[in-house]
Order: sequence, then C-alpha cells, then structure tokens
Amino acid sequence: MLVLANAVKLIAEIALMALFGQWVLGLLAGARKEQNIFYQILQIVGRPFVRLARLLTPNMVLDRHVPLVAFFLLLFIWLAATIYRIQACLQIGVELCK
Repeated sequence: MLVLANAVKLIAEIALMALFGQWVLGLLAGARKEQNIFYQILQIVGRPFVRLARLLTPNMVLDRHVPLVAFFLLLFIWLAATIYRIQACLQIGVELCK
C-alpha cells in the first residue's frame, strides 16, 4: 500500500506543478498564451485532471474556474496521500520507509 500511496502522491505532484506552471505562464504570456508551446504542453499534462474536475462540478461552475477546482482537488489528494504515507511509515518504522 505504501507503493500505491507514493504513486498517487507522485501523480498529484506532477499534475499540481503542471497546473501551477500553466497559471504562471498564462500570467506572463498574457493574451498570446495559447500560442506558447510550453503553455500547450502544460495544458496537455493537466487536461485529464481538469476534465475530471469538470465532471465532478455542477454546470453552474464557470469553465474558467474548473482548473482551479482541479488544482484544489489534486492538492487534497496529495495531502491525503502524504498523511497516509506518514502514518504508514510511523506504523512500520521509519527505517523501512526509505
């Protein structure tokens, strides 16, 4: 189960960094962000999580807010996986978690 927690944590970290990087790059690039190749790559990485957030949210949530919802859902998943990993490591011993 520790391997599963590590995998979930890693996937959440990658998606969180992609969404955060997309947001920062969107601020820097402004209106031309859609033409930026790095923005497009980050958008591809984060797209599955944004689509999942769109499925989970009601229709009254605006489409421009869905990436923020996805970010916070991923942050919650990351925190849950981290807490589980800490508890498991304390249970089996810190030396076995390395």
